[in-house]
Amino acid sequence: MSRRLASLCLIGALALAGCEVGPRYEVPGTSPTAAQPFVSATPEVAAGDQPLPPNWWRLYNDPVLDRLVPEALTENADLKTAAANLAYAQGLLDEARAGLFPTTDLTAGATYGTSSSALLISGLTGAAAKPQWSYTPGFSASYQLDLFGRIRRGIEAARANAQSAADAENVVRVTVAAETAGAYANICAYAQEGAVARHSLSVLQQSYDLLVRERSLGAVSDLDVEREATLLEQTRATVPAIDGQRRAALFELAALLGRTPAEVPADAASCTTPPKIAQALPVGDGAALLRRRPDIREAERDVAAATARIGVATADLYPTISLNGAVNSAAGSIGGLGSANAISYALGPLLTWSFPNILVAKAHIRETTAQTSAAIASFDSTVLSALRDTEISLSTYGGDLNRNAALASAQDHANKAFALAEIQSRAGSISFLDLLTAETTLVAADQDLAVSDQALAVDQVAVFQQLGGGWEQAPEVVPPPVPGGKPVR
Repeated sequence: MSRRLASLCLIGALALAGCEVGPRYEVPGTSPTAAQPFVSATPEVAAGDQPLPPNWWRLYNDPVLDRLVPEALTENADLKTAAANLAYAQGLLDEARAGLFPTTDLTAGATYGTSSSALLISGLTGAAAKPQWSYTPGFSASYQLDLFGRIRRGIEAARANAQSAADAENVVRVTVAAETAGAYANICAYAQEGAVARHSLSVLQQSYDLLVRERSLGAVSDLDVEREATLLEQTRATVPAIDGQRRAALFELAALLGRTPAEVPADAASCTTPPKIAQALPVGDGAALLRRRPDIREAERDVAAATARIGVATADLYPTISLNGAVNSAAGSIGGLGSANAISYALGPLLTWSFPNILVAKAHIRETTAQTSAAIASFDSTVLSALRDTEISLSTYGGDLNRNAALASAQDHANKAFALAEIQSRAGSISFLDLLTAETTLVAADQDLAVSDQALAVDQVAVFQQLGGGWEQAPEVVPPPVPGGKPVR
């Protein structure tokens, strides 16, 4: 800002008007291609013409999931931390706004003893000074003229910071909703995988028992029995691992709900089939993503706050003028405090200026400018990461969707092949090794399809998480109360 403008601001201060120094904030721009439809949103994967619903988990039509996600959005511990951080940022905004009002101090004191003036009189008259009570109430007020926008820029920065904290809370909401749905999907999927493994184990156990009986009759060799035993134990070994992963997912869900591991929801623990949306996912386009994702909104508010802090630093180049006033009284009795001789007052402006040494102020400007530049770069990085991660999730989901369809077809063929192999084996037209091969293929096909079903369920949740939905209609989170204190909000 030129010296001429500074002079105009100083003149305008006489009418309690001020000027704001520093750059005016402009919303960072994005590439036009960022608002286009997603590259990976093929018709079988996603519906780009349909907006993402705020409560996307309801698309699964699963009553248990419909209950779990709202509970997590209310009781999650990380969300309560974010809510407390937001309350702190709002407190800082209130503190910054207080700068628009005068600061006042009220004092009152009472002392007993001899004053210096009484001792002086005593020395002149020769009479002993007598101790007495002295009462000294006082009131002072100071009002800073916001000539160059130091206070207003500070309020602007604090407001943007509070808005950033609100979006940071929404980022946690998105994560909690997705992780809750993901944990539930894993619980159901591991239950399905465990059921498939146990069914395969039952089939293999029956085959093994039959082979043992046939070996005793000399119908099959020891080699055939050992091959079947190997497949049986390999399948048996998968069951404990699947059960352990399912328990881990249950404990993760409990933590997301703000519960202990002993408080796992019974309805979630009884799920046996992973939730799935059998339609193209409503994803919208890039423009909707940029408006919706709270981490992008948070990064934009960080740029606004950093830009305002440049104005705060720039205002330090110019003088600060305050209007100060004080009223004081001193008397030896409370009744004498109101007498004209006991009251003193003062009123006048106070100018503070670090001129001509403004090196520190200039250094602060360079620092805040660099921080703003970093915030802009961080915003650009956040936008690019959001677009990249969304495309990756859609691409991964599309690939796993095609793989799941192929595995379902493979399982169907494996079932038919094993049925034919059993018929031909009983007829003696194929060897037992051929039958064992068909059985091994069927077991592997069942397990592969179960694992693919789980991956598909997790992929769908990942797409929704990258789209950044789930926070728009979320309930308010109440931070934990402070024992003996007032509510945080």
